[in-house]
Amino acid sequence: MATSYGSRPKHLPSSPFAPAPEPVVEVFEVDDRVSHDLYGLGKVVKVDSHAATVDFGAKVVRITPPYAKLHHL
Repeated sequence: MATSYGSRPKHLPSSPFAPAPEPVVEVFEVDDRVSHDLYGLGKVVKVDSHAATVDFGAKVVRITPPYAKLHHL
């Protein structure tokens, strides 16, 4: 069965397996305190529809969704 990139195959009601849960994308706002697994503690300085810009003190990094390693504090 061919599926397009990024799409999920349709879940059949007769399947004995539960459907995979939809990934939850966190929402960040300006001035949120965050922690990143690689960069450490930081503060969100800018948010747009495609990324969040975070100031980690020594470095400012633009992080795109789904923000896998970025967590609210």
